[in-house]
Amino acid sequence: MPRTTTEPKPDTLTFRIPPALKADLAAIADKEAKPVGELLRELIRERIKQERRREFEAEARRECELLNAAAQDPNSDEAAVLRELEANFDEFAREEWIWNEPE
Repeated sequence: MPRTTTEPKPDTLTFRIPPALKADLAAIADKEAKPVGELLRELIRERIKQERRREFEAEARRECELLNAAAQDPNSDEAAVLRELEANFDEFAREEWIWNEPE
């Protein structure tokens, strides 16, 4: 019978786990009415998602540190942008305070 999906055929991953762990996983699968394989795929997807998030956060932190270092030079573009942001924030805060003054 020809395949009806355009997705590549999934790979098979074989590994060993202790019988008690397998039994606990099977119990969870029964409770959630899912095949054990689907639970494992969910766990793998979640772990990959967490790792990608960690990598993203590490890169964002690295870039932030670079920008902070560059902003230490008062003549840098980064310092100019920060001054502009601070001025806009102060103006915004004053406008918000005026509109939200307690009566």
